[in-house]
Amino acid sequence: MFDSLATRLGATFDKLMRHGSLTEGDVSAAMREVRVALLEADVALPVVKQFIDEAKAEALGAEVLKSVTPGQQVIKIVNDHLVKMLGGAGSVAINLAAEP
Repeated sequence: MFDSLATRLGATFDKLMRHGSLTEGDVSAAMREVRVALLEADVALPVVKQFIDEAKAEALGAEVLKSVTPGQQVIKIVNDHLVKMLGGAGSVAINLAAEP
């Protein structure tokens, strides 16, 4: 499941990186592919809808930094939203060293 998701997202991001500048259509197409990848990974539809809506709104409204390409900016936005969706950077680590 994760291999398939990683492959799909990687292919989507590779397409984005080939563009020197991104249009709204490019962002929409990328978000469509991310949506399909998440749904194929059995992520719940309401979660996917919220994720795509938030990430797309941020990607279209974001001012691109001079040090990164537009594709890199979209990748960062998607990454940040994935981390947030999975529990955020401040989530509690699981201690696997303890015995039951």
